[in-house]
Amino acid sequence: MESSAAAITERLTHVLDPELGASIVELGMVGAITVTDGTAHIPLALTTMGCPLRARIERDVTEAARCIEGIEKVVVTMSEMAPDRKATLMDTARRLAQRDAPTTTIPHTTPVIAVTSGKGGVGKSSITANLAVGLARQGFVVGVLDADIWGFSLPRLLGMDGSVTAADGKMQPLSRPEGSGEIRLLSMGFLSGEDQALLWRGLIVQRAVQQFVEDANWAGIDYFVIDTPPGTGDIAMTLARILPQTGHIVVTTPALAAQRVAARAADFARRSNVRVLGVIENMSPFACECGTTHAIFGSGGGQALADELFVPLLAEVPLDAAVAHGGDIGVPGMSTLDHVVQRLIDDLAPPIGRQGCTARLLDAIERAVPNS
Repeated sequence: MESSAAAITERLTHVLDPELGASIVELGMVGAITVTDGTAHIPLALTTMGCPLRARIERDVTEAARCIEGIEKVVVTMSEMAPDRKATLMDTARRLAQRDAPTTTIPHTTPVIAVTSGKGGVGKSSITANLAVGLARQGFVVGVLDADIWGFSLPRLLGMDGSVTAADGKMQPLSRPEGSGEIRLLSMGFLSGEDQALLWRGLIVQRAVQQFVEDANWAGIDYFVIDTPPGTGDIAMTLARILPQTGHIVVTTPALAAQRVAARAADFARRSNVRVLGVIENMSPFACECGTTHAIFGSGGGQALADELFVPLLAEVPLDAAVAHGGDIGVPGMSTLDHVVQRLIDDLAPPIGRQGCTARLLDAIERAVPNS
């Protein structure tokens, strides 16, 4: 199964060390891969076995390998690097950092969460707004990009208005406090009237999104949350190229048709070597005050999609008139997403500064290993 092992190795070149922002293959963390009877055996060497990010690295490697045709099971074994290999990793990381200088003010260690869907009308923007608010209430500074240029809605959903200003050649996102944290938002809604149609073609829209990322001051944010347009067009490809650390949350409704369309968005993410963090099912069965439940849009679509993608179903958000009202008045209130926010912080997309291990080890390695 030499061809399968080679395909897995190529796929792993797109799996990044969460802290160093470089390929685990280029960093020398991947050993000799073998494939036997559909089972891939992947040895990984970490800077320390106690690295709190090892679970994320293992999950990313497993997901990447499972995408290869013929691979039914992935077994990841981990070991700790010897001091000389750690020194080599450090030198490689420095070289790659110089070669791949960032084009944005967003550090590669900042978790980027793109909320995606295969089609419009599934509540993707509402999910984005509520995740951003939830993260801010946990004390984080959350950058939010309304990348749905034609269908912007986050200014209203987040209760923010005003005009974008510039300082030192960079657009300044509009900001407001939220709990113990802060939300910083850029949206076409701040540059265009809410009821004004944008008669822009794809290339102009693509460039606008690129400017919102590269020509804006996002310094100091802990998270970057993106409301993407539905589908798998130019904007999605632009964001995947500019922000390779992005993880996608796929939003669907319970209906089979929506699930199949959402699967295309997930397939795009994987073809673009972007992690899929999980699935959120919106518009789940409505529970009426009388105690009965009504599956207005069907049931089971979110779980089926998550099972197909080998990712978790993060939440089933029921139909709730209070959620719609909160969006209308700019006060998001999806309490069903609170546990999703906590899972992002604890597991799926932790703030690297709080959990990283590699960076703080490098100085110690440099002191311990001569001529490093």
